[in-house]
Amino acid sequence: MISGLSEEQQALREQARDFLAHHSSSEQVRRAMESESGYDAEVWKRIGAELGWTALCVPEAYGGVGLTAVELSLLMEPMGEHLLCAPFFSTVCLAAQAILAGGSEAQKEEHLSGIAEGRALAALAYAEPNRLAPQAMQAIFRPTPGGGATLHGVKRYVVDGHGADLLVVAARREGSQGEAGIELFLVPGDATGVTRRALPTMDLTRRLAEIRLDGAQGQRLGDAEGRGGAVLAEALDRAAIALAAEQVGGAQRCLDLSVAYAKERVQFGRPIGSFQAIKHTCADMMLLVESARSAAYHAAEVAAAGSEGLAAAASLAKAWCGDAYFRCAGDAIQIHGGVGFTWEYDPHLYFKRARSSQSLLGDSSFHRERVAREMGL
Repeated sequence: MISGLSEEQQALREQARDFLAHHSSSEQVRRAMESESGYDAEVWKRIGAELGWTALCVPEAYGGVGLTAVELSLLMEPMGEHLLCAPFFSTVCLAAQAILAGGSEAQKEEHLSGIAEGRALAALAYAEPNRLAPQAMQAIFRPTPGGGATLHGVKRYVVDGHGADLLVVAARREGSQGEAGIELFLVPGDATGVTRRALPTMDLTRRLAEIRLDGAQGQRLGDAEGRGGAVLAEALDRAAIALAAEQVGGAQRCLDLSVAYAKERVQFGRPIGSFQAIKHTCADMMLLVESARSAAYHAAEVAAAGSEGLAAAASLAKAWCGDAYFRCAGDAIQIHGGVGFTWEYDPHLYFKRARSSQSLLGDSSFHRERVAREMGL
């Protein structure tokens, strides 16, 4: 758990909870799910222009606030609680992190100001059909003069990729293998040679896309070659920490929904919350939530400090928080009984988000194995 929150950090979290309680209610989430874009454009405008959340981790030199992964996690937790439908994770937690980690000064000045103001949407495209690990990617680039390249390949599971203004695309030099030869490229979302389509998903609160690259022109991220693999790894680790905090928020909400329902649902003349089995289940859920919160915020502190061990902390948080969220979501459905998976009740929305988030950025088995490697086991 975070050693201690400042008044400003506490205010940020409470501001987020208050805003999202009014603008990301169950009814509003369901409307956003059914929309073409997958989010409410007016709410997104307020998130960027009024609240300044999109500027949170952008340095002041590029028009941002210059805060850390800790503040981002404090913001992501309420977003997870309220299932916010918005391109925040894709733009701020994925694409912007890649630009911050590897972009040149000119690229940061050009792209981060738009992200900070909430007027530019961005997405990170790295995964491919049946190939989630960056080392296994097959999309290739062929260099062109001036640090550019033509890109060929297919990217899938791109979060909010169908509507992004800017794509940060990972590709490998033709003929390379493993981590060697991977570079990142900036590609306009409407560039010639880019074909995008939204994918059907189980979790309608987070949109995924497939992106086909047929000779699309991209600009290499950064001034130097050979750093793409390391930059991508750092960006994904920082995104995994933000996702872990979001999963904590979702798990907390599952516990809150379960306790509230257990108090009001009467069976055999008494609230079901008085039954020992329900009490024990809720107690187990609380233990999962609190331990997950500790893992998530420990990882955020490691990222904020820029200390060694980022990869291990990120994978530990992602694995534990993902499993905790999925377990809590399943238990919430069980406590709600027969209505738990009906459309009218919310637990099924959290269950679907929990399952999709568990796989996003690598499943729990992948991250547990990665922790073991980082520990030298």
